[in-house]
Amino acid sequence: MSGKRLKRKKIHSKLFTKNRLVILNEDTFEETFSLRLTLMNVFVVASIGAILLILITTFIIAFTPLREFIPGYSSSKLKRDATELALKSDSLTTALKKNEAYILSIQKVLNGELEYAKFNKDSILDSTDAQPPHVDLKASKEELELRDEVAKEEKKAQSVPSKEIKKKSK
Repeated sequence: MSGKRLKRKKIHSKLFTKNRLVILNEDTFEETFSLRLTLMNVFVVASIGAILLILITTFIIAFTPLREFIPGYSSSKLKRDATELALKSDSLTTALKKNEAYILSIQKVLNGELEYAKFNKDSILDSTDAQPPHVDLKASKEELELRDEVAKEEKKAQSVPSKEIKKKSK
């Protein structure tokens, strides 16, 4: 244990021993700059400098167009164009569906399958709107049986503690 303590004291003394950094003029040996430092101060200043350098670099890359040169990032113009094209393609598909329904109904009228009096452009366009598919929400026999079993088990679980309480009170 004393060995560990001695090592700690050595490290502590090395970190906090004051040293002087002196910059001299080589021709006249005149002291130009002098600074008192400890190893701990140098370590702290270097660490803070490295962290600041990393943060500044990150902010420059994140908030400037420089990020477009990094693989995986796309330009904002490209994203905007992709969104606009997706909206246009969606509207074109709905328009295409309406036109196909209109042409099919005109063909039915021309072939005599539908009377002209029943032919209405508005009703055709309304029929092309997507209707949600009908889903059967009724429970199957297996599900009903499972529900009954679970309900019976819950009743048994609730009745067991009440019987135990009655036995204890007697």
